[in-house]
Amino acid sequence: MCVFGTRPEAVKLAPVVKTLKSSSNLQAIIVLTAQHREMLDQMLSWFSIKPDYDLDLMRPGQTLAQLTASVLLEMDDLLTKAKPDLVLVQGDTATVMATALAAFYQKIPVGHVEAGLRTNDRYNPFPEEMARRQTGRIATLHFAPTQAAVDNLQREGITENVFMTGNTVIDALLDTIERMKNKPIDKKLFGGVDFDRQRVILVTAHRRENWGSGIDDIVQALRRIADEFHDVQILYPIHRNPVVRQSVEPVFAGHERMFLIEPLDYVPFVYAMQHSYLILTDSGGVQEEAPTLKKPVLVMRSNTERPEAVASGAARLVGVDQNSIIETTRLLLTNSNEYKKMISNNNPYGDGKAAQRIVAEVEKFLTNNKS
Repeated sequence: MCVFGTRPEAVKLAPVVKTLKSSSNLQAIIVLTAQHREMLDQMLSWFSIKPDYDLDLMRPGQTLAQLTASVLLEMDDLLTKAKPDLVLVQGDTATVMATALAAFYQKIPVGHVEAGLRTNDRYNPFPEEMARRQTGRIATLHFAPTQAAVDNLQREGITENVFMTGNTVIDALLDTIERMKNKPIDKKLFGGVDFDRQRVILVTAHRRENWGSGIDDIVQALRRIADEFHDVQILYPIHRNPVVRQSVEPVFAGHERMFLIEPLDYVPFVYAMQHSYLILTDSGGVQEEAPTLKKPVLVMRSNTERPEAVASGAARLVGVDQNSIIETTRLLLTNSNEYKKMISNNNPYGDGKAAQRIVAEVEKFLTNNKS
């Protein structure tokens, strides 16, 4: 049983689902919690995923506690009915943690895709750091994307059934890039941004720990960058959360080279990453995808559970301090040598075969436990 609830989870589990469905020995049961309804549905269409069960748990204004409780109760009922041999979850959301707990209560083994990511700060990112830690204690199979993730698990005493697989986001990205060659992109989605005439800075910023003063500082820095560099456009597909919007919209209003647009589907977002000059983000997935696309990434967070990109030089941590964001962006806009240093030749997150490795280990585990 593959369980997911958000767009990033769908992107990263889609290659696993596809590989499972091609196996003659395994049957895949697809379950949605729909923690993020609209953004999730986009992924299902692109990756041709049809759920067997859709719990549809998204509610306006629900708290983390309410969401977690809903997932736990609904998954408990579903596991009783479906009786899977193994539950697969991906990442670090409330869906992941609560599903793993529900499976544990029924003594069903859990496989954790993208296991071992750590910042060692329980409130940053919040609540993801503790969600993945709790899932790591429950899981039976740990599919770690990198050696650093394997090392993190070992430091916590998790050494059995740990497999370094690469990150499935690279599987999904490479598949999408190939399929995009035959799919025209509607340029109107980008709100007037011209990728051919000016350098475009692509921005994603919505993390809970940055709400309030963090987002305020980020958008003020973006405004100052746009004012300083007249050959630069800033494209910000903004999250639907009103807390984020109330900080961003007033600062972007009226500026001819700052474009605030609705959230992009996965495919046009990949296009935007491909054609941007530079990416500023507080997202995890973008840090993994950008090195494959050879795009420098400035990470607007105080720390990251994906240090491999920073170690390789493809990403830099700039935090949410206005001056830090502006100075590093200015450096990359004005110094071609510094820019070239950040164009990675190798992606530390994988080779596009992570799903194959994961499914092979799942098949081996279930075969051994059936005998």
